[in-house]
Amino acid sequence: MNKKTIILSVLLSAMIGGLAGVGGFIFMNQGNQQSSQLDKPIASHATKNVSLTSLPQNGGALVPEDLNFVKAASKTLTGVVHIKTYFGTKGGNSRANQQRNPLEEMFPGFRFFYPDQPRQQKRGEASGSGVILSEDGYIATNNHVVEDGDEIEVVLNDKRTFKAKVIGTDPGTDLALLKIDADGLDFIPFGNSEQIQVGEWVLAVGNPFNLTSTVTAGIVSAKGRNINILSGQYTIESFIQTDAAVNPGNSGGALVNLRGELVGINTAIASPTGSYSGYAFAIPSSIIHKVISDLKEYGVVQRAVLGVQIQNLNSELAKEHDIKSLNGVYVADVVEGGAAEEAGLQGGDVITAINGVSVNNVAELQEQIGTNKPGDKVVVDYTRDNKKRSTEVTLKNIIGETKVVKYSSTFELKGATFANISSSTAEKLGIDGGIEVVKIGNGPWKQAGIQKGFIITSVDREPVKDIKEFVQTLKYVRGGGVLIEGIYEDGTRAYYGIGLR
Repeated sequence: MNKKTIILSVLLSAMIGGLAGVGGFIFMNQGNQQSSQLDKPIASHATKNVSLTSLPQNGGALVPEDLNFVKAASKTLTGVVHIKTYFGTKGGNSRANQQRNPLEEMFPGFRFFYPDQPRQQKRGEASGSGVILSEDGYIATNNHVVEDGDEIEVVLNDKRTFKAKVIGTDPGTDLALLKIDADGLDFIPFGNSEQIQVGEWVLAVGNPFNLTSTVTAGIVSAKGRNINILSGQYTIESFIQTDAAVNPGNSGGALVNLRGELVGINTAIASPTGSYSGYAFAIPSSIIHKVISDLKEYGVVQRAVLGVQIQNLNSELAKEHDIKSLNGVYVADVVEGGAAEEAGLQGGDVITAINGVSVNNVAELQEQIGTNKPGDKVVVDYTRDNKKRSTEVTLKNIIGETKVVKYSSTFELKGATFANISSSTAEKLGIDGGIEVVKIGNGPWKQAGIQKGFIITSVDREPVKDIKEFVQTLKYVRGGGVLIEGIYEDGTRAYYGIGLR
């Protein structure tokens, strides 16, 4: 595969989108398949090129005694759910309503209507899987399974159906936390993904092709894989690679060890066809546990950063900089005023371990840092001029602070206080939502000329309707400056450039 194409396998009933013949890394939620290449009788695939093989009467002799898939499968089947996400049920900007007729692309400002195609009545559906994390109904899944959904439905293994509420999402790791109103649920306990080894057996549990409660087995093929499928500056990709059969609809499902513990959430496949071709990728439980805990406690993820520009170390880079060992991650530069610089790290250093855990590529380093919060202290082992060193680093968030940010009705940032606007204010100004500057003191906001009462409607052209979206968007801004757009209560629109470093 020379060129990796990122494909969202969200096949909506209102869209035409077969995946056959398309190569690349593919998110594995699936849409209503009435128009898709995947809507073929399962039996037609199952009966082709299949031969029967006889087994010896003592079939168990072929399987080692400690290789017990039955135990792990029975422990986890009831802890995995089927998630159905509906779009277009409220009108507006859902996925199902974002399609444009080609003629509208050619003639901006015009809309073209056709019989029996009411644009605002389209109802799309995508489906995936989820993992029950607690008996009171908290469920983890992929962000891309529920993103932009108007309604989310969860179907349990026993066929009970619940409406789900989105507690929080994190596009930077492609995770989301849902909640259903239920008690006494079976759930899957967390395992330690850092201890899982290449070659170890794992099971993938999910709902591929709407085939509920499906279990497949494979081994861990690799760890710390970065496949560049997530967009944004502060994304974390350190996937577990497995050869367990994973297909569209498995997104958000569980990857478990033979003890029935959650070691990953299945997220993507590498495939030339859009279906299983031998390689699947799961978010490790170390990242899942941290992200889900943050979403549950704070409403937003507390992303800690080291404040370095890094790259994988190879023989060419080592030769150029006279580095004798290829173990570690090369520091190309450090962010001015960042955590690494304050701890004494410099460009040209090679980071070899975080808190005693070896890191040999960018993905492994990101995973170790990503399990921490701003303000946490980590021990960084590194080499400089081929000599071993160590330092303690106090991690910061992306705006250079060590405090955690909690989602609430108000939010303070660098001298300014923000609050959600009321629905009546939004209606009066003709906007979907926004956050108001209710207090402003010394700092970059005041220096930019922003006045009290200004209502922010977008950050770097990304719409923000409330504080939660505002905080989420700020996490992924590039560089130290952002473009703030908004409106004053008299209807005056304005935009400002703000430096947040």
